[in-house]
Amino acid sequence: MTQTERPRYLAIEGPIGVGKTTLAQILAERLGATLVLEPVEENPFLPQFYDDARKFAFQTQLFFLLSRFQQQQALHQGDLFSQSTVSDYLFAKDRIFAALTLDANELALYDRLYGALGPRVIKPDLVIYLQARTEVLLHRIKLRGRAYERQIDPGYVGALATAYNDFFFHYDETPLLVVNTSDIDIVESAEDVEALATVIRRHRKGTQHYLPGSSKG
Repeated sequence: MTQTERPRYLAIEGPIGVGKTTLAQILAERLGATLVLEPVEENPFLPQFYDDARKFAFQTQLFFLLSRFQQQQALHQGDLFSQSTVSDYLFAKDRIFAALTLDANELALYDRLYGALGPRVIKPDLVIYLQARTEVLLHRIKLRGRAYERQIDPGYVGALATAYNDFFFHYDETPLLVVNTSDIDIVESAEDVEALATVIRRHRKGTQHYLPGSSKG
């Protein structure tokens, strides 16, 4: 991508295991961009959440909300527009997880905090939403081998993928590129990466759906 083709701020989204961080790293390298990664490993409640979701959901979600907000504020206070920035999450997605894991009272309290923080976060120039079939997500989660994800509930992964689809079906805050990654390999296939990069480079407004690999045998 040339300098004139570079989006200033690009966010990549999708459910657990879809390949957000991998794609963010690839695009950041190609763009010579600042890479912003979601602080997943820093959340001390996450391993406990996967052991007992009901007990630790609220603590887990609040930690993510506040740490993501602090990270986004650091972007805002820095010179975000001096070069491209690629992030492996969209701040607005935080509520997808909250709606799935919190009870009604917790969600009401969460929404008060989210409502105060959300408007203060910079919106990306382009959001890339990565989709994949549930069985593909589960396979990729297994391959990356995080200890606390070994007992992850397949039902939770499926519900999360559905919630993401619902969220982005109604999403219109920024230009959006929806990519089905079920039949491509952005880790091993340079051809797949190049084809996706071409679509990203050309997309600037509205919502576009990209179905790579649909013609593969």
